[in-house]
Amino acid sequence: MTRSAKSIASWRPADLAYCSNVHPGTDLNDLAVHLRGPIRGVRERRGLDRMAAGLWLAAPVAGSLDPATGGVPQYLTDLLAETGIRLQTLNGFPYGDFHQDEVKHAVYRPAWDEPMRLDYTLALARVLTHCLAADTVEGTISTLPLGFAPEWSAKRHVRALDQLCQLAIALAELAQLSGRSIRVCLEPEPDCAIETTSQAIQLFADDLPHAARRNGVPQRLINEHLGLCLDICHQSVQFEEPGDALRSLTAAGVPVGKIQVSSALEVPDPARAGLDQVLEPFAEPRYLHQVRCRYPDGRIVGRRDLPAALADADLRHGESWRIHFHVPIQRPGAPIGGLGTTASAILGLLDTLAMDNSPRPHLEVETYTWLVLPLGGRPTDEQTLVGGLASELCWLERQMGNRGLLHRGLG
Repeated sequence: MTRSAKSIASWRPADLAYCSNVHPGTDLNDLAVHLRGPIRGVRERRGLDRMAAGLWLAAPVAGSLDPATGGVPQYLTDLLAETGIRLQTLNGFPYGDFHQDEVKHAVYRPAWDEPMRLDYTLALARVLTHCLAADTVEGTISTLPLGFAPEWSAKRHVRALDQLCQLAIALAELAQLSGRSIRVCLEPEPDCAIETTSQAIQLFADDLPHAARRNGVPQRLINEHLGLCLDICHQSVQFEEPGDALRSLTAAGVPVGKIQVSSALEVPDPARAGLDQVLEPFAEPRYLHQVRCRYPDGRIVGRRDLPAALADADLRHGESWRIHFHVPIQRPGAPIGGLGTTASAILGLLDTLAMDNSPRPHLEVETYTWLVLPLGGRPTDEQTLVGGLASELCWLERQMGNRGLLHRGLG
């Protein structure tokens, strides 16, 4: 192996995680069931003695584990040891029940201008500090990109930035007390206050520095404890190339602490006959499935959910649709109808990571929609789900191995 190949091989197979927000859970019993069941099952299916996991802890679960409010983080530490799971990152985006019958835009509440969001994120940080794997230099927490754009305003933006400054101070104090560093990473998403790479760069290059000065917070604390979570599906929906996005963020000095490896649904010919029948099974009632349509002249037009896009006859004149529906990353097409996916964007981003000067973020597969896939692709039992999740990680492992990004034989 050349010196260059050694330098880019920064991950082990055991470092590749999947996000547990695919599993319903709002209490400690649910957490234990998932760690002892499917999460351990995926580790065993991959043939690993230890495996990283990206846990989603809803607010009630975080409260039960938070030592600041009488919680017992040792409960989670013991569960992790029992099941052979290493904790390096948390998903702090969904606050409440992410598997209730209808989530939709409620997933963006509380927003970052509300004290409940700050309190929840700090609870997660305290839990992660206690349970962080011993060999992990920095723990990460992904969070929503401020709030839902249709509900956003300049005043709310200022309040959110002020709270992020408070967060940076609190995380610095936590690091000083514990010796463990936590970075909270905002995750751009379609129809949110931050949805594009250029907006993310503006946030870190202009908005946050101004807020830090206004609040008397050293810029160093912002740099050390805040960052970005790049979701490949989300940026692909925006018709951005995630590899280019990563290069732009790195060049602008925006810390990318976490990448969610995910794939969007793609419709290469919106004028095709029978499109409604093919897409209606994906227009399920639980989650928002934002749509972006690109026209031949380069214009991009959005709709906030798939049913609205299907009802808009003008969008059929576009050359391509991309839909915020996370589909399994290892599949070249969607489960039905011969639809496409943006899986090639994952490969492009891995090519970017293979460059010597690229960051080395946590990598987490996030396909939270397994249980709402159309019936032809939806798992019918836990073992089928475990097999699907393991297949995603094995596919990612192969693709990274092909690019020299993995240490072989080290877990």
